[in-house]
Amino acid sequence: MDSVMLDKSKKFAVRIVRMHRYLCDEKREYVISRQALRSGTSIGANIAEAEYGSTRKEFASKLYIALRECAETLYWLELLVNTGYISAQQYRSLRADCEELRKMLSSATKTLQT
Repeated sequence: MDSVMLDKSKKFAVRIVRMHRYLCDEKREYVISRQALRSGTSIGANIAEAEYGSTRKEFASKLYIALRECAETLYWLELLVNTGYISAQQYRSLRADCEELRKMLSSATKTLQT
């Protein structure tokens, strides 16, 4: 397993947790931020779980789930910026981290197909 990907996903999850706390405490926004919290923290959880997959197929399955969670998180972040709950600067920073993870996961899943 790529420890860089696991480390980056963990750091991204921490950022998502902090964003969720901020949105709940400061903006009184609970619905969209909860969705982003769920999908954003699930990325790293699936990467971590993939490490213990008993087969190559199980390993790949968890990475594909993490990849889909990245796509979902990007959607929720876009919704949060479009509704004014997070600033464009916050969005760009979070999106950049999520996109980096998405690219890493995409590369890893493509490698598994060969």
